[in-house]
Amino acid sequence: MELAYKAGKVILEASGQMKKVNVKESFADLVTETDKGVEKMLFEELKKRFPNDRFIGEESANKEPWTLEPTWIIDPIDGTTNFVHTFPFSCVSIGLTVNKQSSVGVVYNPSLDRLYTAVKGQGTQLVEGKKEPVTLRVRDCSSLSEALVMSEFGSQRDDAKKEAVFRNLEAIGWKCHGVRSLGTAAINLCSVASGHADAYYEFGLHIWDMAAAALILTEAGGYVCDTKGGPLDMQSRRILAASSEKLANEISETLLIHLEMERD
Repeated sequence: MELAYKAGKVILEASGQMKKVNVKESFADLVTETDKGVEKMLFEELKKRFPNDRFIGEESANKEPWTLEPTWIIDPIDGTTNFVHTFPFSCVSIGLTVNKQSSVGVVYNPSLDRLYTAVKGQGTQLVEGKKEPVTLRVRDCSSLSEALVMSEFGSQRDDAKKEAVFRNLEAIGWKCHGVRSLGTAAINLCSVASGHADAYYEFGLHIWDMAAAALILTEAGGYVCDTKGGPLDMQSRRILAASSEKLANEISETLLIHLEMERD
């Protein structure tokens, strides 16, 4: 929590002030010096406290294999495009996995001063500003026809991805109350955990987008799985999350294309 607040301060001070914005795999896949600086700071500070643990970060992607060992999985700025445009939905995401299972999750949105935390088996809490922590629970939603659903276009822009996004959006969009897109997987998951939305699905995200927030959702009583309904595989680059297994299964059956992604 201390490091999340420290990272959030850096993010907030730099938002809208970037002198250089680079692209990674597409013109919509952005990275800034702040992303790199925050990740470096978090790695250095965590290594002081946990020198024997392993570390995976978005900006050092694929350099460290994911193993059964205790592993910190960091997204220094989830929602970099929002950060660049000063849209107030970006966050730092800090997750810890042990035996490839999420054990600790911390997500902090500095623009709205919302800190989401979860420890496996201990529930999920939200600290908002200077208010006392509150325990989060998902909203009771029995069917897709009553649901507010989160999803994303994503940064990948090839023809197969475009077709999957629009066909799935059409299939889901007309059967639910509405579809929302905040531009950050972690905050989308936290929105379901908070009861502000009822479900979220996406193809093309990465392990650092979900390692912390998936635990935050499940500890708030939610359910996460593969888009086809099987167990969540955090290296498969796709996720379906909902306030209940029943709703997740209904969405899974409604999706038309379950896009196969290159694994993390």
